[in-house]
Amino acid sequence: MKSLMTGNEAIARGAWEAGVRFATAYPGTPSTEILENIAGYDEIHSQWSVNEKTALETALGGSIAGLRTLCAMKHVGLNVAADPLFSSAYMGVNAGLVIITADDPGCHSSQNEQDNRNYAKAAKLPLIEPSNSQEALDYIKIAFELSEAYRTPVLFRITTRLAHGKSTVAVGERVEVEPREYVRDVSRFVLMPAQARACHIALEDRLAKLEDYACSTQLNRVEWGSRKLGIICSGVAYHYAHEVFGEEASYLKLGMSYPFPKQLVRDFAAEVDRLVVIEELDPFIEDAVRAIGIEVEGKSLLPRVGELDSSIVARAFGKADDETPVPEKVTGRPPMFCAGCPHRGVFYELGKLPVVITGDIGCYTLGSLPPFAASDTCICMGASISAGIGFQKAFGIMDPENPRRAVAVIGDSTFYHSGMTGLLDAVYNGVGLVTVILDNRITAMTGHQENPGSGYALSGQTAPEAKPEEIAKAFGIKRVATVDPYDLAQVKKTLEDSLADPHPSVIVSRAPCALLKRAAVRKPPYYVDQDACRKCKVCLKVACPALYVEDGKARIDAAVCVGCGICAQVCRFGTIKQIEKGGEN
Repeated sequence: MKSLMTGNEAIARGAWEAGVRFATAYPGTPSTEILENIAGYDEIHSQWSVNEKTALETALGGSIAGLRTLCAMKHVGLNVAADPLFSSAYMGVNAGLVIITADDPGCHSSQNEQDNRNYAKAAKLPLIEPSNSQEALDYIKIAFELSEAYRTPVLFRITTRLAHGKSTVAVGERVEVEPREYVRDVSRFVLMPAQARACHIALEDRLAKLEDYACSTQLNRVEWGSRKLGIICSGVAYHYAHEVFGEEASYLKLGMSYPFPKQLVRDFAAEVDRLVVIEELDPFIEDAVRAIGIEVEGKSLLPRVGELDSSIVARAFGKADDETPVPEKVTGRPPMFCAGCPHRGVFYELGKLPVVITGDIGCYTLGSLPPFAASDTCICMGASISAGIGFQKAFGIMDPENPRRAVAVIGDSTFYHSGMTGLLDAVYNGVGLVTVILDNRITAMTGHQENPGSGYALSGQTAPEAKPEEIAKAFGIKRVATVDPYDLAQVKKTLEDSLADPHPSVIVSRAPCALLKRAAVRKPPYYVDQDACRKCKVCLKVACPALYVEDGKARIDAAVCVGCGICAQVCRFGTIKQIEKGGEN
């Protein structure tokens, strides 16, 4: 049977067919849908973890205990999980463990476009790269077999284009895999220095065997065409290359690109007149080819930044013509908070204060853009509080008598992910940082995934509900306040009171995401009294998509407005009013 699937859906299906019993992840585009789809298979116990580090450590524990386990995350998530990743290579596994890294060339939804193939080399782990949805399903099953055959975690790299692109997939049936018996083995699973040194020796021996495997596996294949040009590629770059060159070239398609199959590359290079590597981002394959003394072209022709596509490849090799598609230039439009977003009121008030605002990863990153122009930094998950500590300490050193103030802004899911340690650090070091936790009751940015504060697990079952206020008090913070972000006066006063206190303080802004069906309440919309409107356009400073201007006067699209009332509070002339239930403006 064939189905149309995204790469993420195919990975989930492949994991189910491979007999996987346990799966963990932290949501992050472009990897989020992997676990969401796995959750639909009853045979797999799946769960969101509070961050990628705990997800991988949990998965590693499940693997050592004896279950085939999958762990998924986006590329920057692997930075968070790097500590257990490197240790897992030394320890190895019991039952199969596959770690998905979903890279994001082009920074579609990320703060960088790092190339995580480099992690395979650094951590000394086998790397598998599918190029379409069918391979995503097939290769994930091979990855589990490889993991168990060589007792190693396997890094499985996809990219945004593969994760979200659809193609036809032939699906199969599930193969039930019996759990492996757990046998206590301190020499492998307790990485004390003396034992770690022995594990490293075993790891290097394993890598040599894996290189032999890479030279013979079906994952790496040669497709012969014209031998005047030989192209080495992996992942979706294979399709771009094939679309441009067709039978005018021969291809060495690497589905397992690390350990690097040196002999296979030597044999291929000896058969072609000109050798080229077509790959996205870093010259990972190109450098490996050069390292074995083979002349090759690559990044001298192709960019090191951004996604590739067939038109970029065609132009790089002088094969573009009048019919080669040129990407359309779309008029840029800055993103904005949704109508009724609870973050709007907080950033409206923050943007008027003479403070430095350290931001974080989430929908609220938009608070750095006009008209709010509030946030000063956005580094990585959880860094708002830690960076805020640094700012506040630096301001205190530079001006001890009247230091400038810093405010850290972080979302609820991000707070649980990696913000709590920063908050504890602020208390421990006595730093008078004001921390605003935006609790919208869900992990909104990646598509409404549950988190420890939402009260629900991935399965939909109720779960204990973490409360940021109680966490802050347990850390020793005395000033903890909860505000309604739709009440601008309350938000303003609470911020002012907290900034007047030299000690660490926490403000929890709590209201559900306007798009969260189970919790958000849509109230009667507002309208602008056209006769009374002064054309001052101050209401536009709340950047609500329901507001627009016609004939110089503000208007509100009733179909978009959710009745939050922020614009009415901003209007100084009382011209914005709420429609009475059942009435019209």
